[in-house]
Amino acid sequence: MSLTRLGRLGQKSSVLFLCDMQEKFRHNIAFFPQIVSVASRILQAGKILELPVIVTEQYPKGLGPTVPELGTDGIKKYSKTCFSMLTPEVEQELQSFPERRTVILCGIETQACIMSTTLDLLEKGFDVHVVADACSSRSQVDRLIALSRIKQSGAFLTTGEGVILQLLQDFTHPKFKEVQKLIREPAPDSGLLSLFQSQNPLMT
Repeated sequence: MSLTRLGRLGQKSSVLFLCDMQEKFRHNIAFFPQIVSVASRILQAGKILELPVIVTEQYPKGLGPTVPELGTDGIKKYSKTCFSMLTPEVEQELQSFPERRTVILCGIETQACIMSTTLDLLEKGFDVHVVADACSSRSQVDRLIALSRIKQSGAFLTTGEGVILQLLQDFTHPKFKEVQKLIREPAPDSGLLSLFQSQNPLMT
């Protein structure tokens, strides 16, 4: 079985995508502070582990800049109007590190930009890991069904802490203690547990 189908994460094979976590969404997206907090943890770990980071903003003139608490100061922002993050500019950026074929995906909204980005990346042969506790929507129904649809399409669902530990792989990693500080406290509750009912399509 290929590494892609196993869904392994590697420090040298992964790129972090942060999608549209902007000011105008702050009061409309369910669990917005929590998903931004989880995404910020992953971003901090990504910086320590030297992962490339792609940040997009949906029509920033109308929807505002990326929220400061995400911690993306100094990182280039790619403006877009389409749902998918995979704009020509972003595709060109990805070509600068062709050995990285795994995308870790966080942001909003799950049924729109996260879904479209996932499908576009899968179609181009990327291995996609969608961080469920770092993605949300206005509607929790949309969030739930979109995560199920994303899984059906072949992406992997994971959590922020799961991503960070998979990137480290080993207690002896030279950056382990530095990264470990980021996950000493449990991640904030982003409402996922209430979505996991006995008939939840994510569980099938």
